[in-house]
Amino acid sequence: MTKADLTIPPRGDATREKLLNSSIGVFGRYGFEAATTRKLADAAGVNLQAIPYYFGGKEGLYVAAAEHLASLIGAHVGELRAALQNRFAELDVEGRQMTSTEARGFLTQMAQRMMTLFVSKQSESWARFIIREQMEPTEAFQRIYGQIMRPMIEMVRRLIGTILGENPASEHIRLRTLSFVGSVLVFRTAHAAVFAQLEWKAAGPRELEILQRHAAELVAVLGAEKGDRP
Repeated sequence: MTKADLTIPPRGDATREKLLNSSIGVFGRYGFEAATTRKLADAAGVNLQAIPYYFGGKEGLYVAAAEHLASLIGAHVGELRAALQNRFAELDVEGRQMTSTEARGFLTQMAQRMMTLFVSKQSESWARFIIREQMEPTEAFQRIYGQIMRPMIEMVRRLIGTILGENPASEHIRLRTLSFVGSVLVFRTAHAAVFAQLEWKAAGPRELEILQRHAAELVAVLGAEKGDRP
């Protein structure tokens, strides 16, 4: 180990993790400018000097928080994402196309998993952070989009293209994909309106079961205009 290596804080350090986890909520609630280093340090329960020590400053923490957020979301879909990537790779090697039935199965699993995540308390702070970046994109948005959003959207696009029998790169499929993704995202971005309309106080076992069925229905109606429902 070199002298330079000794100056690099260990990535698994508990203080660093506290800052990453708490800063997502602070940045999401106050925005980058209003989220002072004092607020960030207090929320994490760490010394103020920990921010420059681990991240070089507030800007570095902000970008690192975006990467951490992408990894947190990715952890919820990582297994399914890997399975789908492997399946696509297998089919590509064999020169075969995924069947519509198999594509619907994968898409249903993906929608159900994301919808369940979006109604959870855990994703509340995540949504604030991401929505701010949607309104005024910074380098942080590029990290979130590049690491988690784009790969997931492209997978959904390929699945919907398969279901509808169209080129996944076509503008029509891109639009259908964005509409589908939006119908899932609404459960987080319009969380209050969703719960008010459904007259739900919380998302317990009964509510989650209803959402699972709803996600399956969203997939089932794809292609209905062509008489392609399963």
